[in-house]
Amino acid sequence: MSDPLAWIDDALEALERSALRRRLAERASPQRAAQIELDGRPLVNFSSNDYLALAADDRLVAAAQAAAAEYGWGSGASPLVTGRSTLHARLERELAAFEGTEAALVFPTGYAANLGTIPALVGKGDTIYSDELNHASLIDGCRLSGARVAIYRHGDVQHLRELLAASPAGGRRLIVTDTLFSMEGDLAPLGELAALAEEHGAMLLVDEAHATGVFGPRGRGMCEALGVEAGVHVRVGTLSKALGSVGGFVAGSQRLIDWLANRARPYVFSTAAPAAAAAAALKALQIVRQEPQRRVELLSRAAALRQELVQLGLPTAASQSQIVPVVLGEPPRVLAAAEHLRQRGLWVPPIRPPSVPPGKALLRISLTWGHTEEHRQALVAALREALR
Repeated sequence: MSDPLAWIDDALEALERSALRRRLAERASPQRAAQIELDGRPLVNFSSNDYLALAADDRLVAAAQAAAAEYGWGSGASPLVTGRSTLHARLERELAAFEGTEAALVFPTGYAANLGTIPALVGKGDTIYSDELNHASLIDGCRLSGARVAIYRHGDVQHLRELLAASPAGGRRLIVTDTLFSMEGDLAPLGELAALAEEHGAMLLVDEAHATGVFGPRGRGMCEALGVEAGVHVRVGTLSKALGSVGGFVAGSQRLIDWLANRARPYVFSTAAPAAAAAAALKALQIVRQEPQRRVELLSRAAALRQELVQLGLPTAASQSQIVPVVLGEPPRVLAAAEHLRQRGLWVPPIRPPSVPPGKALLRISLTWGHTEEHRQALVAALREALR
């Protein structure tokens, strides 16, 4: 009998030849910046999105433990049945207060938030305008919607303006963008996007996943930092990066949240995240409010790192954030550089297509508040060796 999965062997071999095959790693330690144990080896961790170093914070752990003791672990049902606990409801109220919006809705993941929200807002006969470097969750949400998708060049407001002007009349319009791009570390032109949305009667959805907790006077993200919150209709965020927990959320008007609770399929048909995760996120929000120095110091250290890398002549793209890419071009080169760093006790992940466009393979340095001056200097020295 023939093997219907035999084609996978050839496909995996093709990935191997192209230096594009991924292999699962195993972490045997908490998610910390100072050191993780990965595949049995201790490494300084420059790979995590735990930007405020909260994922292993004792206060979040204690909050989750107390909630697990009270509520158990599994939620057992979708939020619309019995899965939404008092902690989930409290988290949604606290997120709305934090974001300065009327309401918020918590999803099992940030990916699910985008996958559910976009198809709930647009469908057949409507048009989406999407930045070409948007995260996969935004891209997949656009595809699932059934709407026409017009892709504009990365951060190119003039191209978006032309696409809006050329679009057929009728139907809803939705502009979709990350605010802080996860591989490039650069920022969307939110002010201009908000102005275009208003001019053309379009909805504007932004994903603040990598900016929540890090940017803005109160840590709300880039919409707050750039003063455009009033012009953004749908704000998506995550609890799993700077907030150190798990889950995603959407913040906006009460009518938006009411609609999503009825029509966002990943919300309606997914089991709710554990109440313990909501408890950890609540504690993280409290820390973000009480310890603003974490984001201030993180961004200061990131600026120093970018300057040091530029002095070495390393291409850091247009990064303006705690995400600092070193663009090397081809997969074999980035794999060799990552292995050199690993041999020196530093873990910086090699990023290859399809996570980035062909010819744009890079080392993605993810700086966190937990990194010290010594960590940064060791990284710079190792990069100097690896790329000389």
